[in-house]
Amino acid sequence: MKRTFPCIEIDLQKIRDNAAQVIQRCSATGIQVCGVVKGCNALPEGASVYRSSGAAQLGSSRIEQIIRCRDSGISGPYLLLRIPMLSEIADVVRWCDISLNSEVTVLDALEAECKRQGKTHQVIIMADLGDLREGFWNHEELIAACCHVEQTLSHLHLLGIGVNLGCYGSIQPTPDKMQELVDLAEEVEACIGRRLEIISGGATSSYTLVHWGTMPPRINHLRIGEGVLLAKDLQVDWGIHDMDYLHMDTMRIRAEVIEIKDKPSYPVGEIAIDAFGRRPTYTDRGIRRRALLGIGRADVGDVERLIPKDEGIEVLGGASDHCILDIEDCRRDLKIGDIVDFSVTYSTMLYATASDGIAVHFINS
Repeated sequence: MKRTFPCIEIDLQKIRDNAAQVIQRCSATGIQVCGVVKGCNALPEGASVYRSSGAAQLGSSRIEQIIRCRDSGISGPYLLLRIPMLSEIADVVRWCDISLNSEVTVLDALEAECKRQGKTHQVIIMADLGDLREGFWNHEELIAACCHVEQTLSHLHLLGIGVNLGCYGSIQPTPDKMQELVDLAEEVEACIGRRLEIISGGATSSYTLVHWGTMPPRINHLRIGEGVLLAKDLQVDWGIHDMDYLHMDTMRIRAEVIEIKDKPSYPVGEIAIDAFGRRPTYTDRGIRRRALLGIGRADVGDVERLIPKDEGIEVLGGASDHCILDIEDCRRDLKIGDIVDFSVTYSTMLYATASDGIAVHFINS
């Protein structure tokens, strides 16, 4: 079955423009970019844009996405962004050139698997500087792990150290945080007696320091996904208004109207929980014009994160396979079969590009 709607429409030229702008600005300050492709489910068409734009590596948290890109003929090197699971060590060595690490047990397992496969694998050791996701919290333990790799694990190459900020603990990358990482890297260098090749300063949120010109000189690597694919987080959520060199309209989600009715705005009967075990609250606004769309949480996660492009449309909620709109104030006279367009956020992109129920349409390839 060839699906038409719902779909996500991706403008490859606008993503190409974004990639060129970000990579050029990073390169001008000595920073190489790992193009993170997990946000768009590592669709080969998107991954190839990073590669043609000069990304130093391609990165994903999921090995199956890296395999998909390799099978599509997109060359590496490939960086595994999520700390490897022991159960996937063989595939990490087989398919990934580099991985982020924070456990000595995993490093030892990588060494043993590299011996079996006759390969060398590169590692970046992660420091936790306050965001409380992955990484060594104790800096002495991080330095010891780096020395362990350098001095005793002959099939692993210590490429550098890195940090993640903003993804869990909402900690903002600052020049001080980046300098803390540089200082830690220099302690590692004193231990191993050589200069690290990479000091990886984080993800899209760390690009702010490149934009403002405040990144400490020794940070030479960033892992950027959303900042190229959508470029909304920094401009919309962070309120940075002078990044107009980046397109924010690289994608749109399109869904078809399947029902239009005038209905009460407050459910009738005893209220319990919805299909997802939640207890929503409702506001009684009387009888309102409503539309159902053939798209739901199974396709985009929180349908409330969908941003209608039509003025006067409000997303009320939804279930697995439906999205419910208030269209009472919509200027367009919607009919059954009409298409409603939505702006895309990171979370809706993540779900939509991975959903079997949503077609992917590329334009301006």
